[in-house]
Amino acid sequence: MIDMGKKYDFLIVGTGLFGAVSAYLLKKKGYSILLIDKRDHIGGNVYTKNVKGINVHQYGAHIFHTSNKEVWDFVNSFVEFNRYTNSPVANYKGKLYNLPFNMNTFYQMWGVKTPEEAKAKIEEQKKEYHIEDPKNLEEQAISLIGKDIYEALIKGYTQKQWGRKCTELPAFIIKRLPVRFTFDNNYFNDKYQGIPEGGYTALIERMIEGCEVRLGVDYFDQKDALDALAERVIYTGEIDRYFNYQYGHLQYRTVSFETELLEGVENYQGNAVVNYTDAETPYTRIIEHKHFEMFGAAISDCPDTVISREYSKEWQPGDEPYYPVNDDKNSELYAKYKALADAQEKVIFGGRLAEYKYYDMHKVIEQAMEMVKEQCD
Repeated sequence: MIDMGKKYDFLIVGTGLFGAVSAYLLKKKGYSILLIDKRDHIGGNVYTKNVKGINVHQYGAHIFHTSNKEVWDFVNSFVEFNRYTNSPVANYKGKLYNLPFNMNTFYQMWGVKTPEEAKAKIEEQKKEYHIEDPKNLEEQAISLIGKDIYEALIKGYTQKQWGRKCTELPAFIIKRLPVRFTFDNNYFNDKYQGIPEGGYTALIERMIEGCEVRLGVDYFDQKDALDALAERVIYTGEIDRYFNYQYGHLQYRTVSFETELLEGVENYQGNAVVNYTDAETPYTRIIEHKHFEMFGAAISDCPDTVISREYSKEWQPGDEPYYPVNDDKNSELYAKYKALADAQEKVIFGGRLAEYKYYDMHKVIEQAMEMVKEQCD
């Protein structure tokens, strides 16, 4: 039970990355903190659960990457990060291709061996379509990479991910598509990349060490009483939920997972992430969790493995919100909620749900750091 007589400087709603980083930095400055979470565990969506020595990413693969040395040094001050490099593989109707699109992919698709040959093939395919100003995701993808790769590796996967035809999705979703004319399977361009040794739960535990934490507490079940406990509130949940959906629901895509312990199987697919890019396979990808932290001989030292099949679907009230649908309609709706949030004197809104924005993890940390500076300097 929470001591309703005790007073705190900050009540933080949510123990994910934004809440945990904020708690650490504020506690370091001498503020008293109460953290609450409606789940029965800390960490939000970065939570990892140990299953037979394997740290399972319960809410999907989380790969940390950044070029910000301050952020990299910050997370490594709590737990050392390993050398994991994100190099997903695409399975299209039984054929395997390297991602992101690079010389390995082009060789696998067309048999070309030089950057000049690959560029010529892409240009040849682009010319067939005469796309000068891409109006949707399909046109944008073809103008970047040509028809063959779009049809095999983008179209089916993207339509499963978003539940919409590529011709109905905005071009900007894929404008930053990595296309490389080198034999480099590293998905990210950032200078630093890895997974915390011991999993993300260990990272969050060390961030919030010494703070008062209460789990299984739904903020909205006793909002007034909880608000009264603190001078300020940091809210990391859904912004529309905070305002009781008075303008309506913001839209999300959500994901569900079919997680399976395979006893006696030491290596199921040979890679942490394999995307299934055809339209017929119902899931978007299979994650094999041990490959995030086990390399070389360590793979066979652990006799079992855990896999998760990931399914994407339209969000419904009660589902876990994952990816904001940042189209014009939702952006206009969010602007209304943000105006309400900006008018709150006591409450700070932060993180992907409170800001209705898809943030990479390093960006969440940067935002929390900036917020604390603004509040305390």
